[in-house]
Amino acid sequence: MRKYLLNTSVLSSLFGAFGLVQTTRKGPKDWRLALMWISWAMTVAIAVGTVIEDNRELELED
Repeated sequence: MRKYLLNTSVLSSLFGAFGLVQTTRKGPKDWRLALMWISWAMTVAIAVGTVIEDNRELELED
């Protein structure tokens, strides 16, 4: 679990959620908001996938 929490790409995508939540609370509720949430979810998925792939590569080297 630590490898996910300390990875900079995962941290960056999670901190990006703060701005998205603020936009959701204060901004207009339209189709762009849905696209922003989808984009954020994809960013988190890519960051987590990168950590998984890096971990597999490290295991293969050992």
